[in-house]
Amino acid sequence: MARHNDIGKKGEDLAAGWLKGKGFTILDRNWRSVRCEVDIIAIRQGIYHFIEVKSGTSLLYGHPEERVSRKKIGNLMRAALAWRLRFAEPGKRVQYDVLSVSMLRDKEPEYFFIEDVYV
Repeated sequence: MARHNDIGKKGEDLAAGWLKGKGFTILDRNWRSVRCEVDIIAIRQGIYHFIEVKSGTSLLYGHPEERVSRKKIGNLMRAALAWRLRFAEPGKRVQYDVLSVSMLRDKEPEYFFIEDVYV
């Protein structure tokens, strides 16, 4: 596996643990529909959260959340719709979120959670 894939996997694992600590129940991870993917699907207080996780080990190119493009959010929303049509309870509220995980050398991971992101 390429190094960037290892970083992404570690970031998603850390993100899932962080979300659980904040009261989220993880329903799915890396759920794919055609060419779109949702990193983490969770529920908290009756709201479905479709979460894009971005990780980084350096701030050389900015914070991880700055690398989430409009196209990526659009793909997240398309995949979320496919998941909802198959698995979601009707009538539940939906949110699209970004969770940034900075894993800088010799520091504890830092999390930045942006809720309710729209294009």
